[in-house]
Amino acid sequence: MKKVFLLVLLSVQFSFSNDMVWSKTGHRVIGEVAQEYINGKTKRELKKLLGTESLASVANFADEIKADRSFSKFSAWHYVNFPADKKYTDVEPSEYGDIVIGIQKCIEIVKDESSTKADKIFYLKMLIHLVGDLHQPMHVGRLEDKGGNDLQLEWFGRGSNLHRLWDSNMIDDYGLSYTELANKLPKLSKPEQKALQQGDIFDWVEESQELANEVYDSVEVGEKVGYRYSYKYWGTVERQLQIGGVRLAKVLNDLFK
Repeated sequence: MKKVFLLVLLSVQFSFSNDMVWSKTGHRVIGEVAQEYINGKTKRELKKLLGTESLASVANFADEIKADRSFSKFSAWHYVNFPADKKYTDVEPSEYGDIVIGIQKCIEIVKDESSTKADKIFYLKMLIHLVGDLHQPMHVGRLEDKGGNDLQLEWFGRGSNLHRLWDSNMIDDYGLSYTELANKLPKLSKPEQKALQQGDIFDWVEESQELANEVYDSVEVGEKVGYRYSYKYWGTVERQLQIGGVRLAKVLNDLFK
């Protein structure tokens, strides 16, 4: 009985950890893209805190710490759920926090001159990850289905759900490393870069919610999806990774200016 319970527990933990995040590859792509668009001052400030670590190498920190229960209070920072017909500013924030509150708190602590270096490093790594999560549309999904986690479907004959499909299935099965995928993305002109960086975190969360509503309409519960779905939406995945990286660069440039 103990063995069965342990297996069930491990299964639940594995499912949770893999259903709530961009894949490791996705987050590293966002970090790699951001590295290209940060300015010289930001690079110097990042080096003071991260040393030789790149944005890509620390991009999964906020997921890696989930294995330690002492960091469970940060779990709610990875997403926000609110009704499809509401704006983020129309609803009461969760008492546990959400991705918007998390990003704001990270910025506040890194900017605060009284913060310890250890705290600045911790919250900087969290910030890098959370800005990436904000651009995965199912992280701005609906409460009743846990951001698509309860919407079951099949991906190439394997059991999955709508959240996991966008988090990892499409990216991991595409088969490119994070550097290959980042290099595959189109090079942006200055005007294109600035256009993607317009707005603030509240604009970006509403933009992700709009895309989430489209994603909800893209499948039926229990549907079998594969090549056709990936062909239709892969461009959207790439675009969200690139936008996430470009906007992460803006957040960091603004943070250290």
